[in-house]
Amino acid sequence: MRIVDTHLHLVHMDRFTYPWLAGAGALNRAWPAQAYASEAAKLGIEAALHMEVDVAEADMEAEARFALDVNRLVVGAIAACRPESPDFPAYLDRLTALEGVKGFRRILHTSPDELSQSDLFRANLRRLADRQLPFDLCVLSKQLPIGRALIASCPDVQFVLDHCGVPDVAAKALDPWRREITALAALPNVAAKISGIVAYAGSDWTTADLRPFVEHIIESFGWDRIVWGSDYPVLTLTADLARWVGATREIVAGASSDEQAKLFHRNAERIYRV
Repeated sequence: MRIVDTHLHLVHMDRFTYPWLAGAGALNRAWPAQAYASEAAKLGIEAALHMEVDVAEADMEAEARFALDVNRLVVGAIAACRPESPDFPAYLDRLTALEGVKGFRRILHTSPDELSQSDLFRANLRRLADRQLPFDLCVLSKQLPIGRALIASCPDVQFVLDHCGVPDVAAKALDPWRREITALAALPNVAAKISGIVAYAGSDWTTADLRPFVEHIIESFGWDRIVWGSDYPVLTLTADLARWVGATREIVAGASSDEQAKLFHRNAERIYRV
């Protein structure tokens, strides 16, 4: 089963500034495309989307441009953006003129809750609808109600919820996360990305620890509204790429080949138009 990885971070410290990496421990180093590509090729990952890495604001546009030419495995970029800015429309015009920009993201899980609640933020996000470009939504589990309000305010925009809504897997905290996921999934314009959860699972996680979270995402969103992502290199905090791929395959082993194809590549190709 071939895989389209919808969540690949590449870090090029010689080119861009990453303010957050100073406090990120083992992640605070270069993560080039070549290292990822050699590992991914052995696992059936045939294409990847570069996910913005929260570079300094001055580097956002350059990061997207660079990602489009960094490696043949990278078939598109999900670019950073600032919808709270009055300059967003002009920025959107420039980025969408680049062939290969497949979506946008503004980090919200480390931002004030009120950031996404302004009229300007939401009006600017609605501009994505006419361009058929999705917005990746990265919020903490406790922020899921805020995320749901944002999604509801932009009904014509396709959203993708990153990292299963960031549950506390290590604490086995299924509730209230489970209830909030069910409520969010009731909105038709959002899909969920099965990614990132190993980083919240503790160093001694097992596939059994991940299973109830992944299965609830699939049950809530259905097979037509889920995509897969590696969250490389963040996943290396508790695993490696092979272990995460293997765990996902084990969890969905009982699904049909058609259902697995939707998760691993078909939905990604439709949602991100790759």
